Amino acid sequence: MDIVGSVTAMEPRLLVVGGGRMGGALVHGLVGSGWSPTDIVVVEPSADRRAELAHELPGIGVGAEIVDATGAVIAVKPAVAEDACRALATTSVARVLSIMAGVPLARLESWLPPSTAVVRAMPNTPATVGAGISALAAGSRATEPDMAWAEELLAAVGHVVRLPETSLDAVTGLSGSGPAYLFLVVEALIEAGQAVGLSEEVSRLLVTDTLAGSARLLVESGETPRSLREAVTSPGGTTEAGLRVLEDRGVRVAITAAVAAATDRSRQLAR
Repeated sequence: MDIVGSVTAMEPRLLVVGGGRMGGALVHGLVGSGWSPTDIVVVEPSADRRAELAHELPGIGVGAEIVDATGAVIAVKPAVAEDACRALATTSVARVLSIMAGVPLARLESWLPPSTAVVRAMPNTPATVGAGISALAAGSRATEPDMAWAEELLAAVGHVVRLPETSLDAVTGLSGSGPAYLFLVVEALIEAGQAVGLSEEVSRLLVTDTLAGSARLLVESGETPRSLREAVTSPGGTTEAGLRVLEDRGVRVAITAAVAAATDRSRQLAR
């Protein structure tokens, strides 16, 4: 990624470095929450992606070069994180929010000027539909106003929690990778529906609506997952028969091991 420093006459409120899936989702969320497209500039090396963003969000500034801004979000691949930070270091950007996985705050701060406030976040892919959950950690120079700024940005694509950076690997293993675990369960349920005689189309509809409805019930009822599970499990009934198989075959153990493995891998990548 070749990032070149430059300055514009009109300084935007926010510079988003990286217009890919997560960077683009954040821009969409901000505009949807009331930000003016003219307040945001996206730096994206792909000409095709720049054209897509310009079409999707008329009025937004899209280019291939870093510009001055009040604050910046880094949403590039970790492999080019240092290039992005060192390019930002040539500008007047005073606040930086990183939504990259695996790049610790200490490393980000070492690539940016000592005066730059840095905040690190771990969002997940449901942010692309405005239903994400992000964990936010403060760098050594980030103040409460800096954290509030970052929280406001991420709130445009879902909920936000504040945690120490030492918890972000666990967040990565749980909610960062979590959508993939759930999608695997959905795949398995669709295949199971077909195995007992349903068509793929019908099985997919039943499973996806069951997942969406169950999530909504969990959120809106205020009840615990355990109480909701028990409410649908009649003694000697069909649900009990199915759950017994899942418990006997170690589904809980496998899920715990999956989160632990993803957490460990996140720690390894950050070294």
